[in-house]
Amino acid sequence: MSNHGKSERKPDIARAAAVDLQHLRFAVTAADSGSLRRAADLLCVRHSALSRSISQLERHIGASLFERSTAGVKATLAGRSVLRIARTILDQVETLIATGSANGRGEAGHISIGLCTSISAGNLRATLLEFRKRFPQVELTAVQGQRTHLMNELRSGTLDVLVITGEARSSGNKSVKLWSERILLSLPEHHPLAARDVIYWTDLRDETLLLSHHDPGRDLEKLIFSKLLTSDDRPRIDRHDANQGIIKSLISIGLGISLSMESDLGASFAGVVYRELRDGTGASRIDFSAHWRRDSENPVLNQFLKLLGERYPLPASGD
Repeated sequence: MSNHGKSERKPDIARAAAVDLQHLRFAVTAADSGSLRRAADLLCVRHSALSRSISQLERHIGASLFERSTAGVKATLAGRSVLRIARTILDQVETLIATGSANGRGEAGHISIGLCTSISAGNLRATLLEFRKRFPQVELTAVQGQRTHLMNELRSGTLDVLVITGEARSSGNKSVKLWSERILLSLPEHHPLAARDVIYWTDLRDETLLLSHHDPGRDLEKLIFSKLLTSDDRPRIDRHDANQGIIKSLISIGLGISLSMESDLGASFAGVVYRELRDGTGASRIDFSAHWRRDSENPVLNQFLKLLGERYPLPASGD
């Protein structure tokens, strides 16, 4: 019985394979024009070629699509059903072509971005907003995590690009320096230092500084050691296996102070204020950079890197 069913389907499969997009396009144009001759003129083909194509389609389908008269053509009942489906197919093919073209240009598709900082404010947030505005068809995924984990994800191809602080070079990757952000001191609103507009690194000597084991906590700790060379000048450091949100909650209940970046300013915490942290030369800053695989073939990544280059151009070479 199954063999009999297969033999019945073979003619239908053969007829379907014989129908091409030109058959459908000619039939739809004829229906819209109400005349084979006008349709031929619109399509820039001979009348005989268009008429022959429609006749072939009718044979493949096994039904007449048009009633023909000296006044022109009019779709039959079967023809109206077939033409409705034909329009849908042609629209889907146009969408397929447009989507494929947009993906090839990097105007559609997907990009996954690894980061280890907040996007509540600052340059990274502004960049993502601009990218979303330019390429609304692109699906964007942001992944926050430890630098080591993010680098592994980049190597495996799970992530397309990293935007992180500090150095993260590895073989097979390319990188570019982007921007720098001011380092701020985050402290309880009633802390004595909160009454000052500007705070210097040496003012931290007798304080308890809360830092996260998570990135960018390690970069911030390196910065402390570079600014305060002797242990007598440094604050007491309490390290926590917690994200920046938890650290700020600890600050708000008076357990210490911490370091933040400008990109943290968009996420407000009750009882926590920010003050600029300076040394003898001015505001202290931390650098950001982008990292991506040298062999990446994602066209969306190229568009993202192009935007980064526009917003944060490299300084002109001295030679």
